This record gives sequence, structure tokens and C-alpha cells, in this order.
Amino acid sequence: MTKQRPRTIAIDAAAPARAARFARALLCAGALLAGSAAWAAPVGVVAHLSGPLLDRKPDGSVKVLGPKSEVESGDTLVSEKNTYAQIRFVDNSEITLRPGTTFRIEHFSYDAAKPEGDSAAFGLVKGGLRSITGLLGKRNKEKFMLKTPGATIGIRGTTFIAQWIEAPAGTPSAVPAGAALPAESAPGLHVSVSDGAIMVSNGAGALGFLAGQAGYVPSATVAPVPAPPAAAPAFVPPASFGANQPMGAQGQGAAPQQGAGADCVVR
Repeated sequence: MTKQRPRTIAIDAAAPARAARFARALLCAGALLAGSAAWAAPVGVVAHLSGPLLDRKPDGSVKVLGPKSEVESGDTLVSEKNTYAQIRFVDNSEITLRPGTTFRIEHFSYDAAKPEGDSAAFGLVKGGLRSITGLLGKRNKEKFMLKTPGATIGIRGTTFIAQWIEAPAGTPSAVPAGAALPAESAPGLHVSVSDGAIMVSNGAGALGFLAGQAGYVPSATVAPVPAPPAAAPAFVPPASFGANQPMGAQGQGAAPQQGAGADCVVR
């Protein structure tokens, strides 16, 4: 009868370290998912719409939005020809896009109980809009920013209109010294204020505008200047857009209900 050798069990000394690394990886993945969910939280809805409105997501996907569709931080909204679109944010502020506008929601954060976390950063790539300040802008005016190719606009509790017009290829964007101020259709940034005040600034200078005043910025390298009322951008949305009292105008009313809109994903 042969004598059997005792069995040996190999112990992997690195196993506990690998298990710890795996656990840390799971925790990091959970944190990333939580962060993504927070970033993707709806920040507003489409309150009024008169035609096609596209929503380009950060991942490259495109949606066709309808009334009550939700919008999120990171979205780029594109209003088609003849389309006016009014976006109502969770603080009851409103931004209405005119036809042919590209507008980016860079970041929007509002919590009624946490004013220190307020943030509203937008980008007007082209076209025009009307902005009505909501609760965020009323309590933290310095946290609102609208960037355009020509200048950045800050608010002082405001209703204002901004329009950016691209210069045709080969045309100078700056106004020559001593030249007459341009009409509404001239390339550059046109602004007008109907309530409150705004501050328009770029690398060349800054200028404030009060209710009833208009301004013009030819390009990012030319300081803002006052403009005559005739040069103020026209903004005439459909009459139905004014059927309800804008919540942001008086700082009253509940935030709009979300999740009721139907989106069409363009693949």
C-alpha cells in the first residue's frame, strides 16, 4: 500500500489586495453614475412652441422636442425657421428663442433651499432670445451669465432681448471710427432692456444698460456702445405665448410640471 502525500493548498497573497481594489472600483463607478444622474436632471420644460425645436445632447444624439418636453444642462437647442420656443426653467425664469436660433444650456442649478448653489450659464451661439429673470436671478444676480460670440451679458433683475448676427464672409465686423451706428440687421450683438438692467462686457470694455435703452457690440474685440431705439432687436413671438402671465416676471407661481412631453429621438 503506497503512502499518499499530503495535499497542499496554494494561498494567493495578493487576493485581499485585489478584492479591495475591486471594491474601490465599484464605489467609484457608483459615484460616477450618481454624478451623471444629477447632471441629467431636468432643469426646465418647453412651455410654448410654434414649430420644430431640436435638442442636441452632449452625447451627440438629437431629439425633436414638443410642448412640455424636458431640457437639461448640457443641451443645445436649435429653433428651426418660423419657430419660436419658450423654455420655462425650474426657478420660473423664461427664455424665448426666436426662429433660427442656436442656444446652449451650459449649466443650470437651482434649489430653493440652497441659494449658495445657484448657477445659470447659457450660450447664445446665433440668433436671438428674450430673457425674463426668475427666482435665481432675483436672489443671486451675479450667478446669471449669457455668453455670446461678441460679449457676455450679466443681469440686474431683468427682462432683456439679445440677438447675435453673424457677419457675411469677407465683411469687416468692426464699425470704423466715426461711422454711424448700424441698423438692426448689422452684424454683431444687439441688446435692449425692457425691465431692470444688464451689464455687457468683453475684453475691450463693459457698459451697463437700463430699461428703455439699447446697445450694440460689433465683435469681441470692440467695446459695447449705446444704440438708438431704432437699432434695438425686434422680437414678436406668437400672441399665444403671452396668453399666460409669465411666472418669472413677478417671481410667483409653482415650477412647471415635468415629464409630460413626448420627445422624438433622431437616430
